[in-house]
Amino acid sequence: MTPLPPPLGGGEFVAWRLDAAAYSQQWDSGLGAARAGGRWNSPGTRAVYCALDPATAILEVAVHVGFDDLDSIPRVLTSFTILTAVKIRVIGPEEIPNPNWLHPGRPTTNQQHFGDSFLALHGIIVIPSAVSTRSWCLIFLADVVTNLYQFRSQERFALDPRLTPPTI
Repeated sequence: MTPLPPPLGGGEFVAWRLDAAAYSQQWDSGLGAARAGGRWNSPGTRAVYCALDPATAILEVAVHVGFDDLDSIPRVLTSFTILTAVKIRVIGPEEIPNPNWLHPGRPTTNQQHFGDSFLALHGIIVIPSAVSTRSWCLIFLADVVTNLYQFRSQERFALDPRLTPPTI
């Protein structure tokens, strides 16, 4: 269950990530983003993309691979606790130089360099999601912030079958 936020009785700052089961033990390596680059990092930067809630983590993967893939390839949902929020840099929509960067589409080199600079400076950022515009992504540098989070749990992911209805 997703922990409740502190005002409602929770207390932990939990983030989430969805990976193919084959890569679940490397969930915090940043190797995939380093290979291909991402929305907020250039190739070569070991960024780990996560979300502040499990639904956004699922949507962030689904937008790239589709629901059929989520339904047919074993996946693992990982949660971890942020131990200190002091080092996190929240980047609000008003700070993004080009508002189109927050919309779906291929990232530009300028967008990736923007993310690289914030990641290099802070190590861990929270930034609006492009797939779920009222949600937040959390991104961290794999080799920089290992002491700022603690693994919490991994569980097999099961997609609701209504998201892949049979074709009639």
